[in-house]
Amino acid sequence: MQTIAVIDYGMGNLRSVTKALEHVIDKNQKVILTSSQQQVAAADKVVFPGQGAARDCMRAIDEHELRETIVEAARNKPFLGICMGLQVLVETSEENNGTECLGLFPGAVRYFGDDMTDADGNRLKVPHMGWNQVAQTRPHPLWQDIENHSRFYFVHSYYLETESPQLEVGHCEYGKGFTCAIARDNVFALQCHPEKSADAGLQLLTNFVQWDGYDSDTRD
Repeated sequence: MQTIAVIDYGMGNLRSVTKALEHVIDKNQKVILTSSQQQVAAADKVVFPGQGAARDCMRAIDEHELRETIVEAARNKPFLGICMGLQVLVETSEENNGTECLGLFPGAVRYFGDDMTDADGNRLKVPHMGWNQVAQTRPHPLWQDIENHSRFYFVHSYYLETESPQLEVGHCEYGKGFTCAIARDNVFALQCHPEKSADAGLQLLTNFVQWDGYDSDTRD
């Protein structure tokens, strides 16, 4: 029996993520929602969701003594980061005048700003909330059977900025272009919420539970 652990550190839409995964697994898989270091370490695959502020997220991770457990999982097994579970994988966030994050990937999380406009000069609301198209910027197993420019559901006021273009697998436009999905080796992380993204989101979760943990561009 293959185990998929959803990390519970007290933040995130955990029930929705867990229920969506249960909907797409097969009879040889099970999903557990857990804050146990031992269960996360023993799981075959790990999902790292999150919502809220970066500083609160990092504090909750440390209060649950899960920092090293998350880092090890991201280094060693198929790993899916969702929303804040993407943002805190990088080095820093502008939230709360600067928050140190996990530093697994180069990059910083920036605020959209209070003067966002579209191409016609119309004011855009922050947070970026609702459906938007995701451009697949390079192939990846988690994009399988998902049409390019499919719409996914977003809720966020901050976005990822990285100087490593090879990390990007998904791009989105909201007043400005931003990286909305990254991947390297066994890690795939995205800003949007697949558990709230209808058929495209369920297909991405299906691809994850079937994934062997190899990035299509890094396989030998």
